[in-house]
Amino acid sequence: MGRKTILVINPNSNEAVTRIVDESVAPLRFVDGPSIECITLREGPFGIESQVHAEQVVLPLARIAETRTDAAAFVIACYADPGIDAMRSVAAVPVFGSQESAILTGLARGDRLGVIAAGPGSIKRHRRYLRRLGLLDRIASERPVNMSVDEIATAGHSFERLVAVGRALIDDGADAIVLGCAGMARYRPSLEQTLGVPVIEPTQAAVAMALAAARV
Repeated sequence: MGRKTILVINPNSNEAVTRIVDESVAPLRFVDGPSIECITLREGPFGIESQVHAEQVVLPLARIAETRTDAAAFVIACYADPGIDAMRSVAAVPVFGSQESAILTGLARGDRLGVIAAGPGSIKRHRRYLRRLGLLDRIASERPVNMSVDEIATAGHSFERLVAVGRALIDDGADAIVLGCAGMARYRPSLEQTLGVPVIEPTQAAVAMALAAARV
């Protein structure tokens, strides 16, 4: 049997976000471990910032789950976990959503979580999903940085906004922080050091779970 592949899919078409995701999972690559391949969904919107954006990537993601038969696991590198049900319905291997994985990982680090969202429109989608997972009451609060996905990934002032929102979440009662956008991944170590609480990067959390599944 060849080397196993964990396929990490950025469901938006922004290559800058895919590069950030690829960098964020680099510590999870090791010599005899599964390959971690990060790809961009070219049919996707430039950033998933609305319910319509989330819905329009469902079928393309399901097609990848059907056709990439070399994958030992799939990871959806978007905090909203778009297409997770459709992918799981057709995939022969596990499918890990970033939001689901991040929340479960975060609950091992803190009793109540704070979530940093890109914009206010994302929060309703996130809350609906958390309600479905039965975990809404474990969220202290979710606050937006009021930036687009592309701005978060490329703007020079992103870190300062993340720190400000992170501190507000701690004031709300959060004892661990979850980053609610894949474009925030590069800031995780510095943010954790600055805030003094655990900071969970969702794609890292999902890939860590996928690694365990692929290894056993």
